[in-house]
Order: sequence, then structure tokens, then C-alpha cells
Amino acid sequence: MSTAKSAHVVPYYRPQGRECELFEAAFRQRLPLLLKGPTGCGKTRFVSHMAARLGLPLNTVACHDDLSAADLTGRWLLKGGETIWADGPLTAAARNGGICYLDEIVEARKDVTVVLHPLTDDRRILTLERTGETIAAPADFMIVVSYNPGYQSILKTLKPSTRQRFIAIDFDYPTPAIEAEIVAQETGIARDRADRLVALAGKLRMLKGVDLEEGASTRLLVSCASLIVAGLTLDEAIETAIIEPLSDDADVKRGLRDLVVAVIG
Repeated sequence: MSTAKSAHVVPYYRPQGRECELFEAAFRQRLPLLLKGPTGCGKTRFVSHMAARLGLPLNTVACHDDLSAADLTGRWLLKGGETIWADGPLTAAARNGGICYLDEIVEARKDVTVVLHPLTDDRRILTLERTGETIAAPADFMIVVSYNPGYQSILKTLKPSTRQRFIAIDFDYPTPAIEAEIVAQETGIARDRADRLVALAGKLRMLKGVDLEEGASTRLLVSCASLIVAGLTLDEAIETAIIEPLSDDADVKRGLRDLVVAVIG
């Protein structure tokens, strides 16, 4: 988990449509927001960008199988011989304002989504059973959650009763022109080289569900371009930042290298 105050510098984010305006409208209307999209397509960067743009603190939680409701709400701790209550990231945001962002929400235990329910309807309250406290969220509080619907199994999905508490934005990888612009902007790599990496990513994404569980993400392209800018050869950067992260299978990796030669040369 991480907690960060909004900074004067707004993280770079290249809009693909009107998602920034949709986010601002959701915040103004006090509506919780669900972001859906593949791994590494920019969901987390988008939330960071919008938090800074709106001047809001951002509490980010990376959800996992062991994440419990107590991890979000808080717990009693021993400190200096005294028992004190320590707010979790959800409670801190509900008490003080700001965005609580739950990344990959479907990975969390089921009791986590139950805790969210009273905060995602018109009550906007959080009841802490361990302290007997009921917190009314301020106007500048917002819940944002995200997940990758293409990757999750049928056993790991949001119940309709939870999904319908959120408005949702569907994310995808950017168009080639926008993606190349992002890679060049993020790394300083020449635009023609960014175009070649994006062309390779397009071919790799066609293998999703066949030889690969996931295609090459925009995040991987940025990592690859960063290595090239740092002085690695194109082949070294692609091998390290794209091929190895995508697969452990020797035959698949050989096929990916052949595809790199066909696309990039």
C-alpha cells in the first residue's frame, strides 16, 4: 500500500478520448469509478494524473489474495505501551478526503468489497465496528477501483451488486500514433524508433490467447525504450524488456524472436 499527497507536478498522461472529463464529472457528482482494461495500458497513471490535476491526496492499494477489510479500514496497534487505532488507507481517505484507489480489486478477499458498499451509494459512510465510529465521507472523497477483465478467471470477478455501484470507463491500449507519442514522451527515444516498437507490440498482441496470456503492454514498451536510451542495443532491450517478461517457454520465446526479426529486422 502507498499513500501520497498530491504534488504540484502533474504526472504525464496522454488522453485517448474524454476520460479526463468523465473522471472530473464523476468526482463532482460524488460517483465511484471503475476502470477496466488490460495490464499496463495506463489505468494507474491515469488515476495519478487525475489526483494531481484535481489537487487531491491519493491512497493507492495493490489488491491481493490476502488483503482483508482490516487492511483497508485499520486496526488497533500497540505503541509505547498504549493501544492506539491506526487508520487504514480507505479510512484515511474517507476521514480526510482524497482518492482511494484499489488496483486489481477482484484479487482482494470478498469482505473487502462488502466494506465498500456503504461508501459507494448515497450514504457515503464508513462504519468501523472495532471503534464504534461511523465516518461520513467529505465532498472531496472518491473511490476508484480497477481490474483487467481479460485476465481474471470466472471465479475472480465483481458481483453485479458491486459493479452496479460504479460508473465505468473501458480502457484499451492506445492507437499506434498515440502509443508511439507516449513512448517517445516518457523516454526521450526518437519517434521513428518508438513507431517500430509500437508496430512490434501490435503483432505481439495478436498472439494473446494463443501463445501468450497477455500481449506487450505500453508499460513494457516504455521500459524497452528506456533501456535503449540508456545505451543497450535494440536486440538486448527487446529481449530483456519484452520477450523475457512475456514468456518462460523456450519455444514461444524463439517464436517471438523470429517475429521481432520479421517486424523490426
